[in-house]
Amino acid sequence: MLQTFSKSNGYLKGALAAVACSGLSILLLGATPPQAQAPHRHFAGFTQPDPIDFNDHRGWTSMFDGSSLAGWDGDKSYWHVENGAITVESTCEKPTGTIYLVWQGGEPGDFEMKLEMRGEGANVNSGVQYRGAILKADQARGSSGSHSAAPGTCPGGQPRGTPPSKESQAKWDMVGPQFDFDGKNQYTGQFYDQATGRGIVAWRGQMVRTEEGQHPRLLATLGDREALGGYVKVDGWNQLHLIARGRQMTHIVNGHVMAILLDDDQTQFRKSGLIGFEIEGTGKVSIRNIWIKKIGSGS
Repeated sequence: MLQTFSKSNGYLKGALAAVACSGLSILLLGATPPQAQAPHRHFAGFTQPDPIDFNDHRGWTSMFDGSSLAGWDGDKSYWHVENGAITVESTCEKPTGTIYLVWQGGEPGDFEMKLEMRGEGANVNSGVQYRGAILKADQARGSSGSHSAAPGTCPGGQPRGTPPSKESQAKWDMVGPQFDFDGKNQYTGQFYDQATGRGIVAWRGQMVRTEEGQHPRLLATLGDREALGGYVKVDGWNQLHLIARGRQMTHIVNGHVMAILLDDDQTQFRKSGLIGFEIEGTGKVSIRNIWIKKIGSGS
């Protein structure tokens, strides 16, 4: 009996000791300062950016009134307004050759530009010229541009037309950077240097750097060229967003970055210049909702 009591008494003492230790632990835990506890990660201060809003034009200036070519200059026997869009069409019977429509609103340096563009016809080639200039009379054009008649007849049996003469287009004949756009969707979004001899500098899906005396160098890939081409709406309206800031030029189509150029070639880089549109090949190009936002002192 005594032995049993002693054992039970031992159990009781052990239980009391455990309760005492638990109480002490609770007291110690309650006395622990908050900064000593494990941090609780809420991420309350982090949020996703607002979604793309292509139609947000706060701080932007309209470049097109939707009904006339006011503020633009080019051969208006080709360039006109149709259904609220600047329109130009090159046909077999009335080919345009390579011609331009030039904005008369200045020569921006650092800026953003947004517009909608549609190309109809697989053989049409177009683009947005920026930071450009008018080709000098004694300056040889690069590989692009044709002002001669092609031999033969058109598919309908009519004789092939003759493009306008180079002399008639000289005052609008542009040179310099281009946001490329074409009907076959081979080149849409790339950086093309028009009539300088450089040609394609940053292909779709590439971030490229140029340096004086060096071949252009790939810095990074932005995505697969063909996969990015899948975001382009062939024969439909496309949202083009151009960002020119310092030596970096970024081309965006329908919310997807297509090409980036860091132009460190001082012999070729243009910090400001004219804006315009181009057509060559055969087909129809329409442009609407054209906006610009100038940035900083380089504007």
